[in-house]
Amino acid sequence: MTDTKTASLYIVATPIGNLSDMSQRAIETLQSVDVIAAEDTRHSGILLQHFSIKTPSISLHDHNESQRSEILLARLQQGESVALISDAGTPLISDPGYKLVSLVRDHDIPVVPVPGSCAVIAALSASGLPSDRFTFEGFLPSKQGARQQALQLLIDESRTMIFYDAPRRLQGTLTDMIEIFGGERQACIAREITKLHETITTKPLAELLDWVSGDSNQQKGECVLLLEGVKQQKDSSETEINRVLSLLLKELPVKKAAAITSSLLEVSKNTAYDMALKLRQKD
Repeated sequence: MTDTKTASLYIVATPIGNLSDMSQRAIETLQSVDVIAAEDTRHSGILLQHFSIKTPSISLHDHNESQRSEILLARLQQGESVALISDAGTPLISDPGYKLVSLVRDHDIPVVPVPGSCAVIAALSASGLPSDRFTFEGFLPSKQGARQQALQLLIDESRTMIFYDAPRRLQGTLTDMIEIFGGERQACIAREITKLHETITTKPLAELLDWVSGDSNQQKGECVLLLEGVKQQKDSSETEINRVLSLLLKELPVKKAAAITSSLLEVSKNTAYDMALKLRQKD
């Protein structure tokens, strides 16, 4: 049985779809604490009922986290134990909880993780993309202009990039990624992980867009989108880059010449574009 005699805040991961992924330790912790802070008490109530967990719960979400954190801190200081859960998966991963954890740690109260399901890690493990180094970017902006700006900042990122995406925005996101990273960049869509209609597909971005556009079922459900990082650049000298650019600029506009040079010599598009502009200005 989980020991909750010492007042602690437990960060408890819950299933992201398949209830069989709920760990025994998570069940015991939720049964033993004095109160459960849940992102949505009605949603989590179904889970708690399924596992016969009768512990009282209160809501803690984006709009009340500051106020509820103070209330929960007071209960912890009185010797009670608290568990934090989100609607699904590991709390704080694009979910509320950071303010509470930070506040509790500032008061030297133990924060204890009870690990389990996490859509980010599950998707990465099955994607076939490099997993030794990665970066989690959460949700991209919903508006196209802001989304493109956010993606532009990642153009030189060499690690695998992981995003959450809303199904209704998936086509737009893929279109923007093709514009910025090119249609040949490998990417993965992991949809409905651990659920009945789980789909994990890795293809070049252009093929993924065609696939999603042609199958409305792929535009439904929870989605994790993974993007391969830029490959390590060859040690191309500035002289060689300028030589290739000079040849291409005789026939092509700056953007196209830079894109081809970037592909041939494996230098970043930004570097190739800046060098192409300087050469064009000299002409």
